[in-house]
Amino acid sequence: MKKSNPFRLRVRGENACFTRPEMKVERVSYDVMTPSAARGILDAILWKPAISWRILQIDVLNPIKWESVRRNEVGAVIPARNVTTAMTQGTGTLGLYIEKERQQRAGLFLRDVAYLIHAEFEMTDQAGEEDTVTKFEQMFIRRASNGQCFQRPYFGCREFPVDFEFIQREAGPISAIAETRDLGWMLYDLDYSGREPMPQFFHARMGNGCIDLRNVEVRS
Repeated sequence: MKKSNPFRLRVRGENACFTRPEMKVERVSYDVMTPSAARGILDAILWKPAISWRILQIDVLNPIKWESVRRNEVGAVIPARNVTTAMTQGTGTLGLYIEKERQQRAGLFLRDVAYLIHAEFEMTDQAGEEDTVTKFEQMFIRRASNGQCFQRPYFGCREFPVDFEFIQREAGPISAIAETRDLGWMLYDLDYSGREPMPQFFHARMGNGCIDLRNVEVRS
């Protein structure tokens, strides 16, 4: 399978919430960014059916700091049957009354975050004859260097936007935090091969601020 050269992307933001799925009501973040969140940032910069991003390593650049927040959230969604009715009959109830559906929830978020994402992409079976590794490498470098994206990437929640910076290959190493920690089981990504997306998990370990994802064992 054809692969690109490795890329480095430095990302930072004021807050982040990489929600633990076992927390049913309150939003509680993992200690660090998940691989799926890192892939989402890269997809926001360059997504094409011909390529698939693979996260190689995540470096934690800032000390892990927490912030507890209470905020209002909407506790309901518009039912799918209402949308179907509106599409077929031309009319339907497609609104929500925020005052009736508002819920106050607590959240434990990360504060002042910065990471270095190491990644590469692989060509998929949807690549055409005109699609080459070099073509998409140049496209990603140009877009990431100019701050271009299809949509603003975010750290877990859309209210936590990401500022990103492409790191040139000839640039020197960027130091991660000097901390080693067993992060326990963490969400790796979603498997879309079946009828419904299935979460995949891995045992995450951070050594001197670096999380190596090259040879992780993934479990559903």
